[in-house]
Amino acid sequence: MILFLAARPVTAPPVRPVPRRRRARLRPPARLRPLAPYRRIFAVPGTRAFTAANLLARLPMGMLSISAVLMIAGSRGSYALAGAVTATGLAATALAGPWTARLIDRYGQSRIAVPATALATLGSLSLLLCVHYGAPDWTLFASYAATATTPNTGGMSRARWAHLFRDDPAARHTANSFEQAADELCFLLGPLLATLLCTALFPEAGTAVAAALLLTGVLLFAAQHRTEPPLAARATHASARSPLRLPGLPPLLSTFLCTGAIFGALEVVTLAYADTHGIRSAGGALLALQAAGSGAAGLLYGLLRPTAHPGRRFLVCAAAMAALMLLPLLAAATGSPAALAAALLLAGMATAPTMVTGMGLVQSRTPPGQLNEGMTLAVTALLGGIAAGSAGGGWAVDHLAGPGAAYGVPAAAAALALTVTLLTGRRPHRP
Repeated sequence: MILFLAARPVTAPPVRPVPRRRRARLRPPARLRPLAPYRRIFAVPGTRAFTAANLLARLPMGMLSISAVLMIAGSRGSYALAGAVTATGLAATALAGPWTARLIDRYGQSRIAVPATALATLGSLSLLLCVHYGAPDWTLFASYAATATTPNTGGMSRARWAHLFRDDPAARHTANSFEQAADELCFLLGPLLATLLCTALFPEAGTAVAAALLLTGVLLFAAQHRTEPPLAARATHASARSPLRLPGLPPLLSTFLCTGAIFGALEVVTLAYADTHGIRSAGGALLALQAAGSGAAGLLYGLLRPTAHPGRRFLVCAAAMAALMLLPLLAAATGSPAALAAALLLAGMATAPTMVTGMGLVQSRTPPGQLNEGMTLAVTALLGGIAAGSAGGGWAVDHLAGPGAAYGVPAAAAALALTVTLLTGRRPHRP
């Protein structure tokens, strides 16, 4: 009997189909399903690691400038000197940034980003020591100019997403939306952290912490070789045309220039408005609302599935930005800081979709071997616009009828961005 039982084949019990009611219970909750686009892109191996490292490296972008201003002004007692030093660093970054990006495209992220970041970190430390030990003013300019080799960390992260999802436009759209929200988060938390460090500890603390975070983040990011675009896909020849000569890219850069002017003007005018109304300490909070609105809109925009042609979406986003930028001008005329806060929150919600769609167009109009350079040119245009907008907003505050009327500067910059988009909206040839 025992032998008979041992000889019988062992068969598994039949698999019963899952009832329909139970299958419905196995589905993810409805409240989680809207986040599926983000879960899908972060399900790719290595994406969470390089994103976390890049966020660590990107946070100092919102810290370095304000830390330098607080450190120099607190030590030398001159905001004019502090502004001149940071302006010099901005100009140097605009010149050196595209060259650094071209080297990254040609030789790879890990080979170029680390030494470039090390040189920029030495520049920050040199500035710190020169300020602390009372070195001549010209050494401050030279030290801060050395930080211009800082690589475009956001551009390198976007290049990895573009490579991983080169055949999936919807996933690239979601990834670009996340990157834009990450930018807003870093420029929201960076100034707050820098101000806390410089005021609560000592004036040099902000610069020291920012330099350490930058170097650590880039080292961790460069170590993620699994998601780095292959060198063969990025190799370029010396005879390759500059992205500035590619069809369709210069008009986009002009729009980014106007968008940067919006950011620069809003910052100066809002701080002046808060100072005029006796709420100077709330100026940073008002600007934080604008950044929060932009970041939230960027995340929500990433959940949408793009259907229309990117050029048409970009035109719609530019039109929405031009319309919503009228709200701060109208709210400032009422004299109510609460109304201005709500207007800035709503106005910020139009900038992120415009930036996300614009960055997507830059990626589609730039060859893969020049992607970092193309996106760095977009960032350079933004920096130039921020400088122009800051100057224009400051002039308007001094020469127009108060800071309220000066909100016409960002509104005019948004209208100019829409005009450029309308005049140059013809679809270019794909490189």
